Amino acid sequence: MRGLQTPVRAIRRQVFTEVAKLGFKANAETLVADMEAIPYEIVGEDSEVKYRESIYRARAVVRERLRLAMGLSLRPENKPVHLTAGVEASNISEKYYEPPLMQVIPSGCESCEENKYEVSNVCKGCLAHPCQEVCPRGAISMVNGKSFIDQDKCIKCGKCKSVCPYDAIAKKERPCKKACGVNAITSDKLGRAYIDADKCVSCGMCMVSCPFGAISDKSQIFQLARALSEGEEIVAEVAPAFVGQFGSNINVRNFKAALEELGFSETYEVALGADIGAIAEAHHYVNKVTTGELPFLLTSCCPSWAMLAKKFFPDLIDQISQELTPMVATARTIKQEHPNAKVVFIGPCAAKKLEASRRTVRSDVDFVVTFEELQAMFDAKGIDLTAYEAESSFHDATGAGRGYACAGGVAKAIEECINEYYPGTQVNIEHAEGLAECKKILTLAKAGRMNGCLIEGMGCPGGCIAGAGTNIPIPTAKKDVAAYVKNSSRALPPKELEEIELK
Repeated sequence: MRGLQTPVRAIRRQVFTEVAKLGFKANAETLVADMEAIPYEIVGEDSEVKYRESIYRARAVVRERLRLAMGLSLRPENKPVHLTAGVEASNISEKYYEPPLMQVIPSGCESCEENKYEVSNVCKGCLAHPCQEVCPRGAISMVNGKSFIDQDKCIKCGKCKSVCPYDAIAKKERPCKKACGVNAITSDKLGRAYIDADKCVSCGMCMVSCPFGAISDKSQIFQLARALSEGEEIVAEVAPAFVGQFGSNINVRNFKAALEELGFSETYEVALGADIGAIAEAHHYVNKVTTGELPFLLTSCCPSWAMLAKKFFPDLIDQISQELTPMVATARTIKQEHPNAKVVFIGPCAAKKLEASRRTVRSDVDFVVTFEELQAMFDAKGIDLTAYEAESSFHDATGAGRGYACAGGVAKAIEECINEYYPGTQVNIEHAEGLAECKKILTLAKAGRMNGCLIEGMGCPGGCIAGAGTNIPIPTAKKDVAAYVKNSSRALPPKELEEIELK
């Protein structure tokens, strides 16, 4: 479903837009009434698009989405809690994300079957019936001339599906669980999806894979809109995956000018921090890994990858790079130049929301919003990006840092820096994308089969361009980023960047 403008995405955008309007309005006297009106505005009695079988259920789901978009938690199901309960604590211009970030909206979940093989009406009842022959438990029999699977006997091995000549056997599984690479999706007592917070690394792949829109994350758009409306000095730092996210006809100058129109005082490229990180990690690899002091080096720019390593492979913590992530390195650069400003990270990533909430990062990054949320803020203010154009485009970073947006780009940037500044050094590169693949490569590393390697991990298949907060299809984003990298005026950052002290 990635990149498709589905009704689920439409509702998310509507909710974000209405919440942003509340923030820009910043009227405490009408806030409660305004919040209560939103579900009725989005799901009206005469709505042409029926998102669910009942407008009452649709409104119930929108209400919970509204709370999450305001930075609040879902309401409990076992006691009465008003829609606006706790809103006073969120009616501020600065609020950190509180875990859990990803939450299943119970009223939106369809209780999909977790794992089941079922014979469809495509079955021809063929004479060979290979499905019966390969079943190791005798779970398949002929009923009314068609194959039938006894679910009590079935062990979900899938052999029947693999041999059916008509592809008449379907594997039914929960989309959110299938997308989760760390097996964090379980079921509650009613069979609805439930996220195990101890396993979840907040990549958001479950959220973008649920066709019922039953999973959502928290947002800071209300608080950011308030801060912008109050005229504070707010600086944006934009992740390199932004290219193409706001329309194929929107160039960098359009984007910069639109951010200024929204209220940002200045804009930096997060690729600047990526450049700093590429040089630092090149130095780290040469001085630690090639000398044998460390067996291998794990990059650290993807928060879901880093959380995965720390949660599931705690004995590998020393091998995770201690360099600042591009978001934090760029934010600290901004704070040095604008000590009184608030910094907003604008990117494709849901997990960055929790990274910014860490105690060591809170003073650097004040807000995190995704491209999806930013588009809703443009909508709330009625900003047409084509109507604005800045005097210049971005000149903060190089092609190496901008390439961080795609899977393999981090390792490639570090490798190119090593080849340029440490000629003759042998570089062994490995990279994994998607949490399931990341777990596999960390297992190999733990077993000693990755020694001497620089290992890049990306929680989202495709890298940052495939993050949960993106707006466009992944192949399109990859093409746009490649062109942006190619057209950069400088290919590599200067070696002197390793001397920058930001810690």
